[in-house]
Amino acid sequence: MNITSSRLRLVAAFATILGAGSAFAGGFSRGDANTDILFEPGTANIDAGFIYVSPQRSYDTISGAKATDGRFTDDYWIPNVAVAARPTDMFGCALTYTQSFGASATYGTQAQNAERTNAVLAGGAAAANYTISKGFTSNEYGATCDLKFDAGQGKFHVLGGVFLEDFSYTAKSMTGTLNLKDNGSVGYRLGAAYEIPEYALRASLMYRSQVKHNASGNFDFSAIAQANNGGIARAAAAGNGTLPQSVKLYLQSGIAPDWLVYGSVEWTNWSVLQTLNYNVGNTARQDKYYWKDGWTIQGGVGHKFNDTVSGTLNVTWDQGVGTGADIQTDTWTFGAGALVNAGPGVLKLGAGVSYLTAGSQSTAKGANYNATSPGSWAYALGASYNIKF
Repeated sequence: MNITSSRLRLVAAFATILGAGSAFAGGFSRGDANTDILFEPGTANIDAGFIYVSPQRSYDTISGAKATDGRFTDDYWIPNVAVAARPTDMFGCALTYTQSFGASATYGTQAQNAERTNAVLAGGAAAANYTISKGFTSNEYGATCDLKFDAGQGKFHVLGGVFLEDFSYTAKSMTGTLNLKDNGSVGYRLGAAYEIPEYALRASLMYRSQVKHNASGNFDFSAIAQANNGGIARAAAAGNGTLPQSVKLYLQSGIAPDWLVYGSVEWTNWSVLQTLNYNVGNTARQDKYYWKDGWTIQGGVGHKFNDTVSGTLNVTWDQGVGTGADIQTDTWTFGAGALVNAGPGVLKLGAGVSYLTAGSQSTAKGANYNATSPGSWAYALGASYNIKF
């Protein structure tokens, strides 16, 4: 049996399936640029898909009382598109798009009241405020190229590229709505890989740089705030923050005809995100995180059942990065997926179930109010379609 081609078809098409199994990991991490398309055979490749994630995080207690609010985490979508061309066996490039980072939360009445009470205790009646909802997204538009050389039994790859990452933040509170936007800041990625196609063996190391964002926008005052500030409806706003660098090591190998194993270890420099600093007019404000660096470890197995269907199972552990200013705890994710040769291309389907371990936040560590969360669940579904030329 020819094990080489079977293994390569399995490995080349699992990017979206793996993404559905780990889409709720790594702080604010969402999508990874599909640079794996550069390892796929063919002179041109197009891969487009999405992942839908539904996290069910809620509070167990708020300010020491039993919580009555529902979940505060919002559902979200992660798009992922990659187009690659390899004009020669030695050289190829890929254009990629994904939503690299993001978060979205909507808070219930009990959480709002707790935040307002603590604000009044700390700063008096004039400081009264509470958060209704807040969220941000960062879209990444990248270009990555690959130089491939003969090296012993296999091929050595040198990869590098740049990307443009935007940033959009909205926070709605009792006093008004903040909108900040950075149309794009530049980052880069560098990597190297070695593969032996005969054994479906590949080892790769990829570095992605941090990106500093300087955003501007407006704060639109609510009717309550306008009644207390002389009727001012809008003020200019500006903010800044940094999204982290990361390093990822990936390994895979065929182990028997139609079988392969794979795994990865990723370090993300989340400690760079201590605060999001912004000004509304002449007033300085902060969102506090005080995160620590995080690790994400994944392992899995893939199997080709026949010429039409292949499948994979994987497990991912993500170290929680929270230190008590919010609730970002360890996550265990169990993912499964299938690859189906359908029509002119390949359909990839994936699903994941994540368990978010229990945690707590406290005002002593930077939170707006004391709260605990029980163990919670998150669910993800993914699909994409790939066509080679």
